[in-house]
Amino acid sequence: MQNRLQVAVQKSGRLLDGSLRLLKECGIKVDNGKDQLKASAGNFPIDILYLRNSDIPQYVEDGVADIGIIGENTVFEKQKKINTILPLGFSRCRLSIAVPKNTVYPGPEFLNGKRIATSYPNSLRHYLNANQLEAEIHEISGSVEIAPNIGLADAICDLVSSGSTLFKNGLEEKEVILKSEACIVARPGLPPEKQTILDRLVFRIEAVLKARNNKYILMNAPDEKVREIIRILPGMKSPTVMPLAEKGWSSIHTVIEESHFWDIIDQLKEAGAQGILVVPIEKMII
Repeated sequence: MQNRLQVAVQKSGRLLDGSLRLLKECGIKVDNGKDQLKASAGNFPIDILYLRNSDIPQYVEDGVADIGIIGENTVFEKQKKINTILPLGFSRCRLSIAVPKNTVYPGPEFLNGKRIATSYPNSLRHYLNANQLEAEIHEISGSVEIAPNIGLADAICDLVSSGSTLFKNGLEEKEVILKSEACIVARPGLPPEKQTILDRLVFRIEAVLKARNNKYILMNAPDEKVREIIRILPGMKSPTVMPLAEKGWSSIHTVIEESHFWDIIDQLKEAGAQGILVVPIEKMII
């Protein structure tokens, strides 16, 4: 126990799937048998604790778990003494205010004096106070979207990802209170040996996340166009330029963020680049 990092994850749902997928991409093998409450990695010094999502911040604060993988929205809502270590880029969503369709909504002032149903009372209260609004908060768990339809509330405050659930229940999103994604949290004052394990884990995760967001691209170009193409590329440091067997031609290799590729592809073609290949990266260590 002393030399293994205790990692709390959601026992079911999208956060669990994303967490285990990330660990697998980091080369960590976890035997997550059905209905297990705890599992150990055979090739890395961590144990996985399968817990209710809303309980994880408390377990981390109390030191039962050393770190947890939870949504930033849960960190904000629970307000426990834990440290956010690293955003993970999956399970993105937002905590939003929604009202019934066809409601005349002039702005946040609409919420004054209204009844709002939510499973996130602390986050909602923070938003109302920050905007000098007064409303009646109805804290309920699950099925928040039906509250306006049964006359319980005038509006809701709930997590939104695609918005399809709101649409099905005749609601429209009006205000975004906060944006969220999965993240690693840790208890303060980890012992040095456990901090070392966490540092190794974060190193692997960062290598995987950088690889997801970047692509390796290579292209051929006439030698007289190489300098112009290099000026266009927003990649890492200086691109690699290698001569081709055909005289007067070179191959240019670099790494760029995937989001930049479509912005510059036309410029590369106009500058003379040909045979452009985009290759996924499995791991990326800088």
